[in-house]
Amino acid sequence: MVRAIVGANWGDEGKGKITDMLAEKSDIIIRFQGGSNAGHTIINNYGKFALHLLPSGVFYDHTTSIIGNGVALNIPYLLKEIKALEEKGVPTPKILVSDRAQIMMPYHMLLDACEEARLAGKSFGSTKSGIAPFYSDKYAKIGFQVSELFGCPDELMDKVKNVCVLKNVLLENLYHQPPLVPDEVFATLMEYKDMIAPYVCDTSAYLHEALKEGKNILLEGQLGSLKDPDHGIYPMVTSSSTLAAYGAIGAGIPPYEIKNITTVVKAYSSAVGAGAFVSEIFGDEANELRNRGGDGGEYGATTGRPRRMGWFDAVASRYGCRVQGATEVALTVLDVLGYLDEIPICVGYEYDGKVEKEFPTTAKLEYAKPVYKKLPGWKCDIRGIRNYEELPENCRNYIDEIEKEIGVPITLVSNGPGRSEVIERKPLI
Repeated sequence: MVRAIVGANWGDEGKGKITDMLAEKSDIIIRFQGGSNAGHTIINNYGKFALHLLPSGVFYDHTTSIIGNGVALNIPYLLKEIKALEEKGVPTPKILVSDRAQIMMPYHMLLDACEEARLAGKSFGSTKSGIAPFYSDKYAKIGFQVSELFGCPDELMDKVKNVCVLKNVLLENLYHQPPLVPDEVFATLMEYKDMIAPYVCDTSAYLHEALKEGKNILLEGQLGSLKDPDHGIYPMVTSSSTLAAYGAIGAGIPPYEIKNITTVVKAYSSAVGAGAFVSEIFGDEANELRNRGGDGGEYGATTGRPRRMGWFDAVASRYGCRVQGATEVALTVLDVLGYLDEIPICVGYEYDGKVEKEFPTTAKLEYAKPVYKKLPGWKCDIRGIRNYEELPENCRNYIDEIEKEIGVPITLVSNGPGRSEVIERKPLI
Protein backbone atom coordinates (compact mmCIF):
# COMPACT_ATOMS: atom_id res chain seq x y z
CA MET A 1 0.00 0.00 0.00
CA VAL A 2 1.25 3.46 -0.87
CA ARG A 3 0.56 6.48 1.34
CA ALA A 4 1.58 10.01 0.39
CA ILE A 5 2.41 12.57 3.09
CA VAL A 6 2.15 16.11 1.75
CA GLY A 7 1.53 19.66 2.95
CA ALA A 8 -1.64 21.71 2.57
CA ASN A 9 -0.16 25.18 2.78
CA TRP A 10 3.17 26.98 2.30
CA GLY A 11 5.34 24.21 3.72
CA ASP A 12 6.64 23.95 7.30
CA GLU A 13 3.52 22.01 8.34
CA GLY A 14 5.36 19.25 10.21
CA LYS A 15 5.45 16.59 7.48
CA GLY A 16 8.81 15.26 8.66
CA LYS A 17 7.48 14.35 12.07
CA ILE A 18 4.43 12.60 10.62
CA THR A 19 6.62 10.68 8.14
CA ASP A 20 9.03 9.73 10.92
CA MET A 21 6.13 8.44 13.00
CA LEU A 22 4.40 6.49 10.21
CA ALA A 23 7.70 5.07 8.94
CA GLU A 24 7.74 2.69 11.90
CA LYS A 25 5.12 0.59 10.11
CA SER A 26 6.53 1.12 6.63
CA ASP A 27 9.08 -0.70 4.50
CA ILE A 28 10.10 2.02 2.04
CA ILE A 29 10.11 5.82 2.23
CA ILE A 30 10.59 7.91 -0.92
CA ARG A 31 11.44 11.56 -1.51
CA PHE A 32 9.80 12.31 -4.85
CA GLN A 33 10.48 16.01 -5.58
CA GLY A 34 12.35 19.10 -4.48
CA GLY A 35 15.90 19.22 -3.21
CA SER A 36 17.92 20.57 -0.32
CA ASN A 37 16.07 23.89 -0.42
CA ALA A 38 13.70 23.08 2.44
CA GLY A 39 14.12 21.02 5.57
CA HIS A 40 12.08 18.63 7.67
CA THR A 41 12.72 18.96 11.41
CA ILE A 42 12.52 15.71 13.36
CA ILE A 43 12.90 15.01 17.08
CA ASN A 44 13.27 11.40 18.17
CA ASN A 45 15.33 9.17 20.45
CA TYR A 46 18.52 10.04 18.58
CA GLY A 47 18.10 13.81 18.98
CA LYS A 48 16.95 16.71 16.83
CA PHE A 49 17.57 16.66 13.08
CA ALA A 50 16.88 18.92 10.10
CA LEU A 51 16.78 16.68 7.02
CA HIS A 52 16.87 18.24 3.58
CA LEU A 53 17.38 15.47 1.02
CA LEU A 54 17.03 12.26 3.00
CA PRO A 55 13.51 10.92 3.57
CA SER A 56 12.28 11.31 7.13
CA GLY A 57 12.15 7.54 7.66
CA VAL A 58 15.92 7.00 7.79
CA PHE A 59 15.90 6.47 11.56
CA TYR A 60 14.50 2.92 11.40
CA ASP A 61 16.82 0.04 10.57
CA HIS A 62 14.06 -1.95 8.86
CA THR A 63 13.33 0.69 6.19
CA THR A 64 14.78 1.49 2.79
CA SER A 65 15.01 5.18 1.87
CA ILE A 66 14.81 6.16 -1.78
CA ILE A 67 15.78 9.37 -3.56
CA GLY A 68 13.34 9.35 -6.46
CA ASN A 69 13.86 10.48 -10.03
CA GLY A 70 11.92 13.69 -9.37
CA VAL A 71 14.42 14.99 -6.81
CA ALA A 72 17.05 17.68 -7.40
CA LEU A 73 20.00 15.55 -6.32
CA ASN A 74 22.73 17.51 -4.57
CA ILE A 75 25.26 14.68 -4.24
CA PRO A 76 27.73 16.26 -1.80
CA TYR A 77 24.85 17.39 0.39
CA LEU A 78 23.36 13.89 0.43
CA LEU A 79 26.65 12.37 1.56
CA LYS A 80 27.00 15.10 4.19
CA GLU A 81 23.55 14.27 5.59
CA ILE A 82 24.32 10.56 5.76
CA LYS A 83 27.58 11.26 7.62
CA ALA A 84 25.81 13.64 10.03
CA LEU A 85 23.34 10.88 10.97
CA GLU A 86 26.12 8.37 11.59
CA GLU A 87 28.00 10.86 13.76
CA LYS A 88 24.94 11.15 16.03
CA GLY A 89 24.69 7.39 16.48
CA VAL A 90 21.98 6.68 13.92
CA PRO A 91 22.54 3.27 12.27
CA THR A 92 23.71 3.69 8.67
CA PRO A 93 20.48 3.84 6.67
CA LYS A 94 19.83 1.77 3.57
CA ILE A 95 19.61 4.31 0.77
CA LEU A 96 18.88 3.90 -2.93
CA VAL A 97 19.17 6.66 -5.51
CA SER A 98 17.30 6.56 -8.80
CA ASP A 99 19.53 6.26 -11.86
CA ARG A 100 17.08 8.66 -13.52
CA ALA A 101 17.47 11.40 -10.91
CA GLN A 102 19.15 14.56 -12.16
CA ILE A 103 22.17 16.22 -10.59
CA MET A 104 22.29 19.58 -8.87
CA MET A 105 25.47 21.30 -10.10
CA PRO A 106 27.47 24.05 -8.36
CA TYR A 107 26.64 26.44 -11.18
CA HIS A 108 22.92 26.01 -10.44
CA MET A 109 23.47 27.47 -6.97
CA LEU A 110 25.67 30.22 -8.39
CA LEU A 111 23.04 31.19 -10.97
CA ASP A 112 20.32 31.13 -8.30
CA ALA A 113 22.27 33.50 -6.05
CA CYS A 114 23.16 35.80 -8.94
CA GLU A 115 19.55 36.07 -10.10
CA GLU A 116 18.26 36.81 -6.60
CA ALA A 117 20.87 39.56 -6.29
CA ARG A 118 19.90 40.98 -9.69
CA LEU A 119 16.21 41.05 -8.77
CA ALA A 120 17.02 42.66 -5.40
CA GLY A 121 13.77 43.93 -3.84
CA LYS A 122 11.69 41.99 -6.38
CA SER A 123 13.33 38.64 -5.67
CA PHE A 124 11.45 35.40 -5.02
CA GLY A 125 12.92 34.85 -1.58
CA SER A 126 14.87 31.83 -2.84
CA THR A 127 16.98 29.75 -0.47
CA LYS A 128 19.67 29.98 -3.19
CA SER A 129 19.88 26.20 -3.33
CA GLY A 130 19.81 26.19 -7.13
CA ILE A 131 16.30 24.79 -7.47
CA ALA A 132 14.91 27.06 -10.22
CA PRO A 133 18.02 26.81 -12.46
CA PHE A 134 18.13 23.05 -11.86
CA TYR A 135 14.55 22.41 -12.94
CA SER A 136 14.92 24.90 -15.80
CA ASP A 137 17.80 22.79 -17.12
CA LYS A 138 15.89 19.56 -16.59
CA TYR A 139 13.01 20.68 -18.77
CA ALA A 140 15.33 22.35 -21.27
CA LYS A 141 17.00 18.92 -21.57
CA ILE A 142 20.45 20.16 -20.61
CA GLY A 143 20.57 18.64 -17.14
CA PHE A 144 22.74 15.69 -16.19
CA GLN A 145 21.00 12.45 -15.26
CA VAL A 146 22.77 10.13 -12.82
CA SER A 147 22.84 7.39 -15.46
CA GLU A 148 24.96 9.61 -17.74
CA LEU A 149 27.81 9.45 -15.23
CA PHE A 150 28.16 5.77 -16.03
CA GLY A 151 27.90 6.09 -19.82
CA CYS A 152 30.32 7.08 -22.55
CA PRO A 153 32.82 9.70 -21.26
CA ASP A 154 33.22 11.32 -24.67
CA GLU A 155 29.46 11.82 -25.05
CA LEU A 156 29.29 13.27 -21.56
CA MET A 157 32.14 15.67 -22.33
CA ASP A 158 30.40 16.85 -25.51
CA LYS A 159 27.32 17.64 -23.47
CA VAL A 160 29.40 19.44 -20.83
CA LYS A 161 30.94 21.67 -23.51
CA ASN A 162 27.51 22.57 -24.87
CA VAL A 163 26.17 23.37 -21.41
CA CYS A 164 29.18 25.57 -20.67
CA VAL A 165 28.60 27.59 -23.84
CA LEU A 166 25.01 28.26 -22.80
CA LYS A 167 25.76 29.03 -19.16
CA ASN A 168 28.72 31.28 -19.93
CA VAL A 169 26.51 33.63 -21.94
CA LEU A 170 24.61 34.35 -18.72
CA LEU A 171 27.52 34.22 -16.33
CA GLU A 172 29.79 36.57 -18.29
CA ASN A 173 27.31 38.99 -19.86
CA LEU A 174 24.46 39.24 -17.36
CA TYR A 175 26.01 38.37 -14.01
CA HIS A 176 29.63 39.36 -14.71
CA GLN A 177 31.00 36.13 -13.28
CA PRO A 178 33.98 34.00 -14.45
CA PRO A 179 33.07 31.48 -17.16
CA LEU A 180 32.68 27.76 -16.58
CA VAL A 181 35.59 25.62 -17.71
CA PRO A 182 34.45 22.35 -19.36
CA ASP A 183 37.32 20.28 -17.94
CA GLU A 184 36.48 21.46 -14.42
CA VAL A 185 32.76 20.71 -14.83
CA PHE A 186 33.59 17.24 -16.18
CA ALA A 187 35.96 16.61 -13.24
CA THR A 188 33.17 17.55 -10.82
CA LEU A 189 30.85 15.06 -12.47
CA MET A 190 33.48 12.32 -12.15
CA GLU A 191 33.85 13.12 -8.44
CA TYR A 192 30.08 12.86 -8.10
CA LYS A 193 30.15 9.52 -9.91
CA ASP A 194 32.47 8.02 -7.31
CA MET A 195 30.42 9.48 -4.43
CA ILE A 196 27.03 8.26 -5.61
CA ALA A 197 27.96 4.91 -7.19
CA PRO A 198 27.23 2.74 -4.09
CA TYR A 199 23.62 3.95 -3.97
CA VAL A 200 22.49 3.99 -7.61
CA CYS A 201 19.95 1.55 -8.99
CA ASP A 202 16.79 1.33 -11.07
CA THR A 203 14.50 2.36 -8.23
CA SER A 204 11.37 2.16 -10.38
CA ALA A 205 12.04 -1.55 -11.00
CA TYR A 206 12.83 -2.00 -7.30
CA LEU A 207 9.50 -0.42 -6.37
CA HIS A 208 7.65 -2.50 -8.96
CA GLU A 209 8.80 -5.65 -7.17
CA ALA A 210 8.09 -4.15 -3.77
CA LEU A 211 4.50 -3.40 -4.78
CA LYS A 212 4.03 -6.96 -6.00
CA GLU A 213 5.25 -8.16 -2.60
CA GLY A 214 2.72 -5.96 -0.77
CA LYS A 215 5.29 -3.67 0.86
CA ASN A 216 4.14 -0.56 2.72
CA ILE A 217 5.48 2.55 1.00
CA LEU A 218 5.49 6.21 2.07
CA LEU A 219 5.86 9.07 -0.39
CA GLU A 220 7.23 12.17 1.32
CA GLY A 221 6.60 15.56 -0.28
CA GLN A 222 8.46 18.81 0.25
CA LEU A 223 6.76 22.18 0.88
CA GLY A 224 2.97 22.37 0.38
CA SER A 225 0.08 22.96 -2.01
CA LEU A 226 0.49 26.73 -2.15
CA LYS A 227 4.07 26.38 -3.39
CA ASP A 228 3.08 24.19 -6.35
CA PRO A 229 4.03 25.82 -9.69
CA ASP A 230 0.60 25.09 -11.22
CA HIS A 231 -1.81 25.37 -8.31
CA GLY A 232 0.08 27.58 -5.86
CA ILE A 233 0.67 31.32 -5.47
CA TYR A 234 2.54 31.60 -8.78
CA PRO A 235 5.15 32.98 -9.36
CA MET A 236 6.16 32.86 -5.67
CA VAL A 237 6.33 29.07 -5.80
CA THR A 238 8.91 26.32 -5.99
CA SER A 239 9.97 24.69 -9.27
CA SER A 240 8.68 21.13 -8.81
CA SER A 241 5.18 19.90 -8.15
CA THR A 242 4.40 19.64 -4.44
CA LEU A 243 1.23 17.60 -4.99
CA ALA A 244 0.63 13.95 -4.13
CA ALA A 245 -0.31 13.27 -7.75
CA TYR A 246 3.28 14.02 -8.75
CA GLY A 247 4.44 11.39 -6.27
CA ALA A 248 3.73 8.69 -8.83
CA ILE A 249 5.89 10.45 -11.42
CA GLY A 250 8.67 11.50 -9.08
CA ALA A 251 8.96 8.02 -7.59
CA GLY A 252 8.30 5.97 -10.72
CA ILE A 253 5.17 4.09 -9.65
CA PRO A 254 1.66 3.81 -11.15
CA PRO A 255 -0.71 6.56 -9.93
CA TYR A 256 -3.41 4.07 -8.95
CA GLU A 257 -1.11 2.62 -6.29
CA ILE A 258 -1.50 5.73 -4.07
CA LYS A 259 -4.35 4.71 -1.78
CA ASN A 260 -4.07 7.23 1.05
CA ILE A 261 -3.10 10.90 0.96
CA THR A 262 -2.28 12.19 4.43
CA THR A 263 -2.25 15.96 4.17
CA VAL A 264 -0.53 17.82 6.98
CA VAL A 265 -2.19 21.03 8.18
CA LYS A 266 -0.79 23.44 10.74
CA ALA A 267 -3.01 24.71 13.57
CA TYR A 268 -1.85 28.22 12.66
CA SER A 269 -0.07 29.53 9.56
CA SER A 270 3.58 30.14 8.75
CA ALA A 271 5.58 30.69 5.59
CA VAL A 272 9.14 31.29 4.44
CA GLY A 273 9.75 33.38 1.35
CA ALA A 274 7.79 35.99 -0.55
CA GLY A 275 4.20 35.79 -1.79
CA ALA A 276 0.61 36.52 -0.82
CA PHE A 277 -0.29 35.50 2.75
CA VAL A 278 -3.78 36.70 3.60
CA SER A 279 -3.92 35.79 7.31
CA GLU A 280 -0.43 37.12 8.06
CA ILE A 281 0.09 38.94 11.35
CA PHE A 282 2.84 41.37 12.32
CA GLY A 283 4.62 43.05 15.20
CA ASP A 284 4.43 41.78 18.77
CA GLU A 285 1.53 39.47 17.95
CA ALA A 286 3.57 37.71 15.27
CA ASN A 287 6.75 37.65 17.37
CA GLU A 288 5.04 35.93 20.26
CA LEU A 289 3.51 33.24 18.06
CA ARG A 290 6.83 32.81 16.21
CA ASN A 291 8.83 32.43 19.43
CA ARG A 292 6.36 29.96 20.91
CA GLY A 293 5.95 27.97 17.71
CA GLY A 294 7.55 24.80 16.46
CA ASP A 295 10.40 23.50 18.58
CA GLY A 296 12.48 26.45 19.63
CA GLY A 297 10.66 28.95 17.45
CA GLU A 298 9.45 29.27 13.87
CA TYR A 299 12.63 29.66 11.85
CA GLY A 300 13.48 28.08 8.49
CA ALA A 301 15.19 24.70 8.83
CA THR A 302 17.40 25.51 5.82
CA THR A 303 18.01 29.26 6.08
CA GLY A 304 17.30 30.06 9.73
CA ARG A 305 15.14 32.94 8.50
CA PRO A 306 12.23 33.96 10.75
CA ARG A 307 9.03 32.52 9.31
CA ARG A 308 6.16 34.81 8.47
CA MET A 309 3.31 34.12 10.88
CA GLY A 310 -0.47 34.10 10.61
CA TRP A 311 -3.66 32.63 12.01
CA PHE A 312 -5.18 29.45 10.65
CA ASP A 313 -6.43 30.04 7.11
CA ALA A 314 -9.41 27.81 6.39
CA VAL A 315 -9.74 29.12 2.81
CA ALA A 316 -6.15 28.24 1.91
CA SER A 317 -6.18 24.97 3.85
CA ARG A 318 -9.44 23.74 2.30
CA TYR A 319 -8.05 24.51 -1.15
CA GLY A 320 -4.72 22.91 -0.29
CA CYS A 321 -6.43 19.72 0.84
CA ARG A 322 -8.58 19.67 -2.28
CA VAL A 323 -5.74 19.94 -4.78
CA GLN A 324 -3.79 17.31 -2.85
CA GLY A 325 -6.77 14.95 -2.93
CA ALA A 326 -6.54 14.57 0.85
CA THR A 327 -8.11 11.44 2.31
CA GLU A 328 -7.20 12.43 5.88
CA VAL A 329 -5.55 15.30 7.73
CA ALA A 330 -2.84 15.39 10.37
CA LEU A 331 -3.20 18.61 12.41
CA THR A 332 0.11 19.77 13.89
CA VAL A 333 1.56 22.19 16.50
CA LEU A 334 -1.78 22.51 18.27
CA ASP A 335 -0.01 22.77 21.64
CA VAL A 336 1.52 26.13 20.65
CA LEU A 337 -1.84 27.95 20.88
CA GLY A 338 -2.46 27.26 24.58
CA TYR A 339 -1.44 30.80 25.61
CA LEU A 340 -4.28 32.57 23.77
CA ASP A 341 -7.55 33.83 25.29
CA GLU A 342 -9.20 33.58 21.89
CA ILE A 343 -8.01 32.21 18.58
CA PRO A 344 -8.92 33.71 15.19
CA ILE A 345 -9.65 31.50 12.19
CA CYS A 346 -9.69 33.03 8.73
CA VAL A 347 -12.95 31.73 7.24
CA GLY A 348 -13.22 33.93 4.15
CA TYR A 349 -11.48 36.46 1.91
CA GLU A 350 -12.95 39.88 1.25
CA TYR A 351 -12.22 41.64 -2.02
CA ASP A 352 -14.26 43.84 -4.34
CA GLY A 353 -16.79 44.24 -1.52
CA LYS A 354 -17.60 40.52 -1.43
CA VAL A 355 -16.62 37.69 0.89
CA GLU A 356 -15.40 34.60 -0.93
CA LYS A 357 -14.76 31.11 0.42
CA GLU A 358 -12.78 29.81 -2.57
CA PHE A 359 -9.02 30.34 -2.84
CA PRO A 360 -8.37 32.68 -5.81
CA THR A 361 -5.53 33.09 -8.29
CA THR A 362 -2.59 35.22 -7.23
CA ALA A 363 -3.79 38.40 -8.95
CA LYS A 364 -6.91 38.45 -6.75
CA LEU A 365 -5.12 37.07 -3.71
CA GLU A 366 -2.91 40.14 -3.47
CA TYR A 367 -5.98 42.28 -2.72
CA ALA A 368 -7.81 39.89 -0.38
CA LYS A 369 -8.43 40.76 3.24
CA PRO A 370 -9.06 38.10 5.91
CA VAL A 371 -12.48 37.56 7.44
CA TYR A 372 -12.07 36.10 10.91
CA LYS A 373 -14.15 33.98 13.24
CA LYS A 374 -12.87 33.92 16.82
CA LEU A 375 -13.01 30.88 19.06
CA PRO A 376 -12.30 30.79 22.81
CA GLY A 377 -8.86 29.47 23.75
CA TRP A 378 -8.17 26.69 26.26
CA LYS A 379 -5.49 28.51 28.26
CA CYS A 380 -3.44 25.52 29.32
CA ASP A 381 -0.60 23.24 28.23
CA ILE A 382 -1.88 20.17 26.37
CA ARG A 383 1.48 18.47 25.86
CA GLY A 384 1.57 15.02 27.41
CA ILE A 385 -2.10 14.27 26.71
CA ARG A 386 -2.47 11.05 24.71
CA ASN A 387 -6.24 10.53 24.84
CA TYR A 388 -8.34 12.80 22.63
CA GLU A 389 -11.20 12.99 25.13
CA GLU A 390 -8.80 14.41 27.72
CA LEU A 391 -8.12 17.52 25.66
CA PRO A 392 -9.89 20.66 26.98
CA GLU A 393 -13.34 21.22 25.51
CA ASN A 394 -12.33 24.47 23.80
CA CYS A 395 -9.37 22.69 22.24
CA ARG A 396 -11.62 19.96 20.85
CA ASN A 397 -14.03 22.63 19.60
CA TYR A 398 -11.16 24.31 17.75
CA ILE A 399 -10.27 21.02 16.05
CA ASP A 400 -13.91 20.35 15.18
CA GLU A 401 -14.22 23.83 13.66
CA ILE A 402 -11.14 23.30 11.47
CA GLU A 403 -12.43 19.90 10.35
CA LYS A 404 -15.78 21.43 9.43
CA GLU A 405 -14.11 24.23 7.46
CA ILE A 406 -11.68 22.08 5.46
CA GLY A 407 -14.14 19.22 4.88
CA VAL A 408 -11.57 16.45 5.40
CA PRO A 409 -11.43 14.10 8.41
CA ILE A 410 -8.73 14.96 10.97
CA THR A 411 -7.36 11.62 12.14
CA LEU A 412 -4.10 12.67 13.80
CA VAL A 413 -3.47 15.58 16.17
CA SER A 414 0.09 16.54 17.09
CA ASN A 415 0.47 18.21 20.46
CA GLY A 416 4.25 18.38 20.74
CA PRO A 417 7.42 18.07 18.62
CA GLY A 418 8.37 14.54 19.70
CA ARG A 419 7.70 11.43 17.63
CA SER A 420 5.24 10.04 20.21
CA GLU A 421 3.38 13.29 20.82
CA VAL A 422 0.51 12.47 18.48
CA ILE A 423 -3.12 11.71 19.34
CA GLU A 424 -5.28 9.49 17.18
CA ARG A 425 -8.75 10.93 16.68
CA LYS A 426 -12.04 9.59 15.44
CA PRO A 427 -13.27 12.12 12.85
CA LEU A 428 -16.70 13.73 12.99
CA ILE A 429 -17.08 13.70 9.19
